[in-house]
Amino acid sequence: MSRGRSPEPLDFFIWTVQDVGLWLEEINLGSYRQSFEENGVNGEYLESLSMFTTEQILRFIRRCHMKWGDFITLCKELRRIKVACLKGEQEVRRPWWAPSCLSAVFVRVAKRNRQSRVVSLKLEA
Repeated sequence: MSRGRSPEPLDFFIWTVQDVGLWLEEINLGSYRQSFEENGVNGEYLESLSMFTTEQILRFIRRCHMKWGDFITLCKELRRIKVACLKGEQEVRRPWWAPSCLSAVFVRVAKRNRQSRVVSLKLEA
């Protein structure tokens, strides 16, 4: 998705396992990066955490060897991203491969596309 840069927050539900690892580093939970990678935790999995039962949450915490406080931090950061996403507050960055002369066009189209994706995600839930 991004060459060594932190992943685009608005796209967290399509993050790869590597993107999740970069994000964990960003939110000071990098010590769990290897465990998340070993367990295949990607953006889709993070999105589904909100629908986990208590038993599934406890299993996830045990499998990733997380401290309870760190799990709470993870959930708070996910919620922050989701709220910003729904409010349209996330900045759209031009991807590394796009020519700079198309920046304005890319940003406008990306915002419109993301708003429709977010609305469709809300309707599915």
